[in-house]
Amino acid sequence: MSGITDIQTLLKTMTPELNAGEYVFCAVPTVDGINMKDVICFFREAEAITIIINKETADALGLSYDYVAAWITLTVHSSLQAVGLTAAFSAALAKAAISCNVIAGYYHDHIFVTYGDAEKAMEALKALQD
Repeated sequence: MSGITDIQTLLKTMTPELNAGEYVFCAVPTVDGINMKDVICFFREAEAITIIINKETADALGLSYDYVAAWITLTVHSSLQAVGLTAAFSAALAKAAISCNVIAGYYHDHIFVTYGDAEKAMEALKALQD
């Protein structure tokens, strides 16, 4: 299954879901000593490896971070070739003065917003869906 590409269908069926917990972005030189089962996502950059991990786990590992996020998943199976979905929801969040960091997985888009903005972000996304 390759996912939905039609923007109107995507917007009407995106169904945002707020995942429980607090999440942090950490820059680490290596993932040695970090259980990959605990890592939500990692991305290798020239300067370091960025990992997204539950805040409690990061604290237990002594990892530093400066951004605590809520994790929202759009449960619609969006195609990686879909055009306009990221632009639509990021514009809706920007209009509500909410910063977002987006990760596109094979099946879903995942949005990380400042933890204190989680409910406001959910409201903005549900309004966009309606």
